[in-house]
Amino acid sequence: MEQWLVLLKHAPVALTNHISSSYYKLVKYFDPYLQITISEYGGAGRFHHNNFFKHVEAYLSDAFARHARKFKVELSLKKLQVSVDDHEEVTDSFGGATFWWYASKTRARVGLVTFYPPERDEQRYYRLVFHRSHRDLVFNSYLPHVHDEGRAAILKNRQRRLFTNKASSDRGNIWSHVPFEHPSTFDTLAMDPHEKEAIRDDLLEFMESKDYYAKIGKPWKRGYLLYGPPGTGKSTMIAAMANLLDYDVYDLELTAVKNNTDLRKLFIETTGKSIIVIEDIDCSLSLTGKRMDKSQDDDDDGKPKPPILQSEKDDGARVTLSGLLNFIDGLWSACGGERIIIFTTNHLDKVDPALIRRGRMDKHIEMSYCTFEAFKILADNYLGIGEHELFGEIRQLLNEMDMTAADVAENLMPRSKKRKRDPDACLAGLVEAMKMKKAKMQDAAAKAKEEEEANAKAEVEAEAKEKEEAEAEKRKAESEGNDKTSDSKAAKVSNGYINGVTNDKYSERVH
Repeated sequence: MEQWLVLLKHAPVALTNHISSSYYKLVKYFDPYLQITISEYGGAGRFHHNNFFKHVEAYLSDAFARHARKFKVELSLKKLQVSVDDHEEVTDSFGGATFWWYASKTRARVGLVTFYPPERDEQRYYRLVFHRSHRDLVFNSYLPHVHDEGRAAILKNRQRRLFTNKASSDRGNIWSHVPFEHPSTFDTLAMDPHEKEAIRDDLLEFMESKDYYAKIGKPWKRGYLLYGPPGTGKSTMIAAMANLLDYDVYDLELTAVKNNTDLRKLFIETTGKSIIVIEDIDCSLSLTGKRMDKSQDDDDDGKPKPPILQSEKDDGARVTLSGLLNFIDGLWSACGGERIIIFTTNHLDKVDPALIRRGRMDKHIEMSYCTFEAFKILADNYLGIGEHELFGEIRQLLNEMDMTAADVAENLMPRSKKRKRDPDACLAGLVEAMKMKKAKMQDAAAKAKEEEEANAKAEVEAEAKEKEEAEAEKRKAESEGNDKTSDSKAAKVSNGYINGVTNDKYSERVH
């Protein structure tokens, strides 16, 4: 054996490679078993999760976790969910054949330069081993069976989740999540009933329009813009949408995204049946309002300034407008389907029009101040009443002032156990709060009017003063001009000549 090793050590490389290749071919020829590897990430780029890997994981966890010796346990849907741990073997039978599943993972080679965090460099996979005589059974029947059963297990154990993106500098998965348990529904949403019904119908129509979007050649996605003052129910509307459609919610924080590439990675890692939310788009980035005035790039003399290095620019504007637009409706937006993208803003006039034009944000929804119809929904939700003697006064006050649904709801909440769900006390407190706010609004309006009148008066006085000073300067200039003319004439007389006549002739005319 030692002589053989020495011979291999000194043999030419081509010869040793040929010997190794022949050895593995010989082993494979006599080995009757085949292997299939299902990796966690699909493709060489490892840009997105392999959905079939998820189906295999769900299939094995649902059917065979009890037979394994190593488990992973987590709390899901308020119950324990058991799955097969890494480096574990599971045996399955199908169609009279036996199959072996192995759960394992690979690590990046030492010294390999990679831009992925350690969790992404550590790729998990499942390996299926079977006899070569069952090749057709595996590809034609068994793998489709695993796919269908795994998908059914995912749907059965599915729990809607609320995701948020991590900072680009964080290591690990780029999305983290918690269970989504917001109770808001369209029935409890304080909004005009007709407008609410129109939004509900639009959402349900979108969910059932996969074939229609494919027919017209558009990605299966839809954009919604929610705008209005703070406290008008924009976040509550998003929760109601998610509960209606049974979608996950991805809360995308743009200020934590390093660049356009990371933004694309985040989008690719989202799943179908999801709502992607960017709240307060007017505050997220320096993409709002009109685009940068070209004059800001010029010096005072009109010449262009020298180019600014990336490190010298504001670090907050790392995601560009074009990158965000591509995220919404560019080529990358077609990766996946059944997604809803929602922007919210408190100041519609501050948002770049390119972000919210029709086709990107397909439906604009104004979340306005509380109306009487919205109040009646709140009264039913909080107090369980549909009519009351104070409703007429509340209607009048709502028509005379602006009050958000959040403020109305706060005043309908019971203030103590003694007055718990007492409609009379709660509505009386609401009327009192509305009257106080109305008085404050009137005082503020009167004060603003006084300030406006004072400013107008000051402007008039300033203009009159400027006019008076200008006239005084004009009279002074005219007076100085007359004095100069008199002095000039006197100087000419003293020199013996005035109007072309000598002093002697002047004297003769006098005599």
